[in-house]
Amino acid sequence: MQEPLSYDDLQEVFSGFGRADDLSEYHGALCGVLCVNKPEDIDLLRLIDADDESALPSDAKTRALLTTLRDATIEALQDEDLGFELLLPDDETALVPRVRALGAWCQGFLYGLASRPGLDLDKLSPEAREIVHDFSQFTQAAVGEDDDQNVEETAYAELVEYVRVGAQLLYMEMHPRPTLDPAESNHLH
Repeated sequence: MQEPLSYDDLQEVFSGFGRADDLSEYHGALCGVLCVNKPEDIDLLRLIDADDESALPSDAKTRALLTTLRDATIEALQDEDLGFELLLPDDETALVPRVRALGAWCQGFLYGLASRPGLDLDKLSPEAREIVHDFSQFTQAAVGEDDDQNVEETAYAELVEYVRVGAQLLYMEMHPRPTLDPAESNHLH
């Protein structure tokens, strides 16, 4: 598995075109769209929410970085050891911005998932439909001023883990690996 791209390095790139706060949402959208589209069919720049498309970066370096992010994300989503990670601010960042970023990640994921016209969520397993429903609820995540920080940190960590595993399970359900028929695998050629 290739070395994951650093949140800080990617955030610096997104800052360069005025979208520093959108990295988690972008990664969520990328993961969602990877669930429903072929990687080569994804316009990585169009996933960036921009009011003015002329403000989007068009340089080769940014495109190469986004392609590397896409490829690393695919590899991580396909990791059978569940090594996939969300692109979120690190634990040194205050809790409120991390919770906001997690909500944005879920919002982006749902956006990416909805990018395929005619996607019928009813064809997913009940577990997968529940994950999608939960992600929609997580877009509303917030931290109250009077809440116990230790309890909130624990709840945040549990939500991140649920979203991490849930996104990977959705990807795997939508991209099942072919299984070998045991009778065929013992056949000598």
